[in-house]
Amino acid sequence: MNYKANLKFRHELKYLINYGDYYAIKMRIENLLYKDVNVNPEGLYTVRSLYFDDYFNSAYNEKYMGIKNRQKLRIRVYNYSDEAIRLERKIKDNQYIYKESTFLQKSEVESIINGDYSFLIKGKDQIKNLFYYECVTHMARPRVIVDYEREPFVFEAGNVRITFDTDIRANVDQFDLFNQNIAMLNILEPEYLVMEVKFTEFLPSIIRQVLPSEATNFLAISKYVLSCDKTLHYQRSDY
Repeated sequence: MNYKANLKFRHELKYLINYGDYYAIKMRIENLLYKDVNVNPEGLYTVRSLYFDDYFNSAYNEKYMGIKNRQKLRIRVYNYSDEAIRLERKIKDNQYIYKESTFLQKSEVESIINGDYSFLIKGKDQIKNLFYYECVTHMARPRVIVDYEREPFVFEAGNVRITFDTDIRANVDQFDLFNQNIAMLNILEPEYLVMEVKFTEFLPSIIRQVLPSEATNFLAISKYVLSCDKTLHYQRSDY
């Protein structure tokens, strides 16, 4: 059986834009798209991801080397809450992405941070089993926490999702996913933010018309890599 044939991959486009571009694009899409139902009264929610990498920093190095087929492992929470903790595997295949996820309990997250992975193979959850393999065989360990504020818009035709990510920040010394007060280091210059466009079947022409121009910086480096680079001098020597 072809594993890839069973996955529903999506297209993903990323742009590094300034706030002038942001306001112009937002003004054009506000009447076309609607906000994600999970936003707060300000139209945002906070995303916090704890990224893992193996002994050889494969996720980091493969991105820089331009490897077209790769994966990233992370634990993700929203608004610092423990109500919906996701263990995720993000697969990149050329221009396409696929995300697999499963839920964790807060106690399970604490076990992982403390180096206890045994519970991950007690069931038949494929994502947990895979994560156990990566932690035990490839020595995957916590690398960096990345936070940002996300403003999401959705469009039903083509299953399109446009997001603006601001105040991107990172920490490599503390891995408490639920602590809002850990010290964070800003990753981007204050005048920039990241715009992402994801879609499944097709990108409607009405959406294509509002995308940044070709002159806009198309972002080829992930938030994970940017965060690792920015925090290089703060990373622990035992990693």
